[in-house]
Amino acid sequence: MIMSDLGSSLSFAASGMQAQASRLRHVSENIANADTPGYRRKTVAFEEMADQPGVALSPVRLDQKPLDRIFDPGHPLADEAGFYDGSNVDLITEIADAREAQRSYEANLRMFDQARQMTSDLLALLRR
Repeated sequence: MIMSDLGSSLSFAASGMQAQASRLRHVSENIANADTPGYRRKTVAFEEMADQPGVALSPVRLDQKPLDRIFDPGHPLADEAGFYDGSNVDLITEIADAREAQRSYEANLRMFDQARQMTSDLLALLRR
């Protein structure tokens, strides 16, 4: 029972780290494309995994917030009024999301290390 609980803790922490790493990848893509005309921000949510302990990311969704209208008559994508669609990426939001994902990843890493250390200590006790 104890080994099962420790194994579940390791699995849960590992899935959390994997989910946060994927989330950080999407945040990075959003930041990299902040100036790309017509780019819509990618968003993900967390879902509980049904078959094992842990979390997973939902499918990527595109933020439906309106795109910024940018006035630049010389831009090749500009319409007859001189406007074109920018992106709907807010860099402040993306930086905050990146920080949150990083901190959550670190918390899951600490939990993983604690469970691994407890498993190691338990095995050492059983060997005696």
